[in-house]
Amino acid sequence: MKIFRAFGRFLYRWRYLWLLSFSAALLFYIFCLPKTLFKDPYSFVLLDRKGQFLGARIAQDGQWRFPPTDSLSPKYVRCLLEFEDRRFYSHWGIDIYGFGRAVRDNWQAGKVVSGGSTISMQLMRLSRKRKGRAFSQKIMESILASRLEWSYSKDEILKLYASHAPFGGNVVGIEAAAWRYFGKSAQELSWGEAATLAVLPNSPALIHPGRNRSALKNKRDRLLQTLVKREVLDSLEASLAQKEPIPEAPLPLPQEAPHLLERARQELGDGLQLQSSVDRLLQLQLSALLQRYHRDYRQQEIYNIAALVADIETGEILAYVGNIQDEDQSDAHADDVDLIRAERSTGSILKPFLYAFMLEEGLLSPQSWQSDVPISIKGYRPTNYSGQYMGLVSAGQAIERSLNIPLVLMLQEYGVAKFKQRLRSLGMSSLHRSPQDYGLSLILGGAEGRLDEMLAGFASMARTLKAYEERPYCPYLPDQFRPLSYLPNLAHEQPALENCSAQPQLLSAGAIYHCFQNMQRLERPASEGAWEYFESARPLAWKTGTSFGFRDAWAMGVNGKYALGVWVGNAAGEGRPELVGVQAAAPILFDILDLLPADEAEAFVLPKTELQPLTVCAHSGCRAQENCIKKERLLLPPSAQSQLPTCPYHQQLVVDSAEQYRLHANCAPLAESKQKSYLMLPPLEAHYYRLRQPLYEPPPPYRPDCLADLPEAPSRMQFIYPKQDLKVFLPIDYDGKRSKLVLKVTHQDNKAKLHWHLDQLYLGSTQDFHEMEVQADKGQHTIVVMDELGQSIRRNIEILSEGD
Repeated sequence: MKIFRAFGRFLYRWRYLWLLSFSAALLFYIFCLPKTLFKDPYSFVLLDRKGQFLGARIAQDGQWRFPPTDSLSPKYVRCLLEFEDRRFYSHWGIDIYGFGRAVRDNWQAGKVVSGGSTISMQLMRLSRKRKGRAFSQKIMESILASRLEWSYSKDEILKLYASHAPFGGNVVGIEAAAWRYFGKSAQELSWGEAATLAVLPNSPALIHPGRNRSALKNKRDRLLQTLVKREVLDSLEASLAQKEPIPEAPLPLPQEAPHLLERARQELGDGLQLQSSVDRLLQLQLSALLQRYHRDYRQQEIYNIAALVADIETGEILAYVGNIQDEDQSDAHADDVDLIRAERSTGSILKPFLYAFMLEEGLLSPQSWQSDVPISIKGYRPTNYSGQYMGLVSAGQAIERSLNIPLVLMLQEYGVAKFKQRLRSLGMSSLHRSPQDYGLSLILGGAEGRLDEMLAGFASMARTLKAYEERPYCPYLPDQFRPLSYLPNLAHEQPALENCSAQPQLLSAGAIYHCFQNMQRLERPASEGAWEYFESARPLAWKTGTSFGFRDAWAMGVNGKYALGVWVGNAAGEGRPELVGVQAAAPILFDILDLLPADEAEAFVLPKTELQPLTVCAHSGCRAQENCIKKERLLLPPSAQSQLPTCPYHQQLVVDSAEQYRLHANCAPLAESKQKSYLMLPPLEAHYYRLRQPLYEPPPPYRPDCLADLPEAPSRMQFIYPKQDLKVFLPIDYDGKRSKLVLKVTHQDNKAKLHWHLDQLYLGSTQDFHEMEVQADKGQHTIVVMDELGQSIRRNIEILSEGD
């Protein structure tokens, strides 16, 4: 009794010390658990829209360590608990029974053969980065494990352990291990594979290739036999699992969307597991398709292809191939460059945007005539790809045939600065230079564009048109013109319908519809010929582009469901004659369309309430005037009612009763004449127009007796070649003489006779075909051409010699 009383006095005397110690121990226990158990860097992991694996990048510390998983494979969990911690769900971090068993086994073996650690204790050891099995460490791990159980649920502890357990080499975590050793997700593991990975963290060195294979197999097989005893497996299942091979060495991880993975990692940061909007099956199909074309194109020294597929309604990217991975010559042709984001010369791909903007503002109709003749604007001399000219062509046909001259003149009318600003509103961030720097070449590839941004513009136009079908009373939403997204959740976010408007944000459904109608009429590649005659034909509004020097071939298309974009070329910029949009990129575009499931929503519907009828000249497509020979009514955007120009081409002329000659009041009485409307074209346009339109009826010539008193009229002649102030080099031929220069002129009167002069020297006359060969010396020269009415035109040129 005295001993107890003495002990009591001892406790009482030092009661404050004991209280303080107990409080300190309690505080230590409460706060001993770190707020963040693991600060390790994680790999960036990319998943498709259904959670399927697309690829990963190694963590910054060189480990394949995937971010903590949200769910675990039931097979792996069962194997893990059976092997590591059978009473995991019944203890509170420390398994007293297991600890006692470990002490007994170690005593009997005379060495450490069993640690007795629970999964919670092992998790704390992994968190503290401590190695060895010192008793003091076991005590600390036990304290932390019990504290861990107060803050985390059992399932959370299992997920943390599975995500941070070592699996040999630089493989950490169950998901990384499943892919590295078996090439599949942890959810797809068989019993044999799950058992292998369950025993591996206990001895991760056993996975070394060519070493310790039997030891690892024995551990796995013993675990499988234990599962049979626990009636988790039957003997047949266990026998089949035991026959599964042990992995020899880590496998390379799948890299099914490497360029999208790298883009997402750069934009969002490292260490994420991102579920993207990509459809893995479509991604694989698109990659295989591009590989097939790559094998053909590389024979022509064309090495790079990029393609993009997106959903119109949501703006989600469904497939993203930023470049072709060359299997034979890795990185030999900049395979790692993401050409979807690369800024490349646009070629003609921007033409539909200009056309749609001008339709929207009522500056033209689809049938409005545009000049298509040789031009020179402040030294800029664009030409059509075909080298031919039509004289006059409708704006819609200019888009369908991708003619350069009409679009340059349209841009000159619309304004380069205004067009650049509109393109930036569409989302083109690549327009860094000033409008003056771009000039009129902006419409022909003088600017750089990105595949994803230009395709987003077409997709936004299609989205706007489809929204009209759903809500014709209020079709426009604030974010209809937006970038394409690889983030499915963000792409689905839509503003409330109360924010919709009857006024378009950038383009109306009516202007877009007309633009897409012309784009659908483009002549498709040979394999798609006569597509419109088949019931199974799929609509696609599409456009190609070819950059100067044949360095870039583009093809983009949209319907009501999908947006497709293709770029073909060489990342380093080498031009090849085969790099023409319609030849190199368009066939890929339509093969991609064939990969996609057909949908009734692909067709576009006429937005009737967005268009208003207007009477136009059937020839020129401009607002009709009284002298127009034939008129028709078109449905056009409302702005055309006030902005569409009036037809300038039809005039009423006085002619004789036989309509053979043109008259005027000074040479014939009214009784001998009558009035008739004629199509009056400028001389140069008339020259090229009648070559294409043999039925064109030009105005008749003046009657001979009316020539003397002819009222002053604009010139009826125009030079085709040369242009004013042209500098031309004429080489010396083998005979020592300078080559001849061929001069060309056009006249409104097909039967007119023209007289040619060079520096006051008469050269001769021409009739019907007005071409004249001249031999001129080096220096300045003046060319004068005169018709029988005394009207004349002149050109100043300079002949250069070699070395000038």
